[in-house]
Order: sequence, then C-alpha cells, then structure tokens
Amino acid sequence: MGYHHLALAAKDMKATHAFYEDVMGFELVKVEVAPIMSGGWGKHFFYRIGGDDTCFIAFWELHDGPGADEYIFDLNKAANLPPMTNHYAFNVNSDDDLNEWRVKWQKAGLPVFEIDHNWCKSIYTTDPSGNAVEFCLTSGTFDEGTRARALEAMEETEFNPSPPPAKIKMWKAEPA
Repeated sequence: MGYHHLALAAKDMKATHAFYEDVMGFELVKVEVAPIMSGGWGKHFFYRIGGDDTCFIAFWELHDGPGADEYIFDLNKAANLPPMTNHYAFNVNSDDDLNEWRVKWQKAGLPVFEIDHNWCKSIYTTDPSGNAVEFCLTSGTFDEGTRARALEAMEETEFNPSPPPAKIKMWKAEPA
C-alpha cells in the first residue's frame, strides 16, 4: 500500500504556495473547489511531490466557514502539544541530499534544526502555517533486536531513554 496525499489547512495560501513550490520544489498540479460539509467552501490545492502522479501534499484554503476566526493551522498548537510533535517527513537518499536541503532552507530565510538520531538523520523547519517539515535519511538498519526493544517500550511505564543523539545542531537562517 502506498501513500497518496497528506491534506492540511493553510493559514495563508499564497505564502504556502511560495514555500511548497518555490522552496520545496513541489509542483502545483490540481485544485478542487467545493463546498465544505460544515459550511462555507474551500479550494483544495494539490502539489506533486515526486516525478509522477502518485504522491502529493495538498492544502485547503477555507472560506466562509462557521468559526473561521478560531481556526488554528499549526497542528501542534491545535492539539495543545509541544512544538515539532506532529510533523511530516520527506525522504532523501544521501547525506549530500540532506545537506542540499539544509542550505536551500537557510538561503530561503528559514532556520534549520538538525539531529542525528543514530538510525536516521533529520533536518527540520516550519512552513508558513507553523507546521514542522522534515527531511530524513535512514542511516541504520532494523533487526529482531530493534523490534524487540520497540515492543518492550510498549509496556514500559518508567522513563527508559534511547541513546543520546549523535549530533544536534541549530542552523540560523541566512539573511535575504
């Protein structure tokens, strides 16, 4: 089974478009304009993530909905969770790819948080709605031991931390 699309509401669709098309390099390919079940209407914009039409990220621009002034677009704020808890991650294939994305984000005026989790390496920033976006490179392998540890953790009620990250670094945005 594959992933088709992730759909999120956008606080500012023009800023969202600039981020996902100009910075992320995703191509806007489709819009659906439709009524919303709870009232009002919306434009549902689809961005192609890969080179084919099998994987997308989509954003809702909502209009005239009941309570629209109260909408919270940052997933973590909406759920009253710590920042970066809810996030979405895109795959990269090499350390060079990860570094290229870090530099691209910095040049776009975005701060970047980098962490080597010992089994994957990640960089994070936020989109115009405040949602955490990640690029991730799997750098480790999984075996019966890693699965057994994951299953043990299901039952644990006391803090039993994983080994500390191999690297944590905050990169500043480059001035425009």
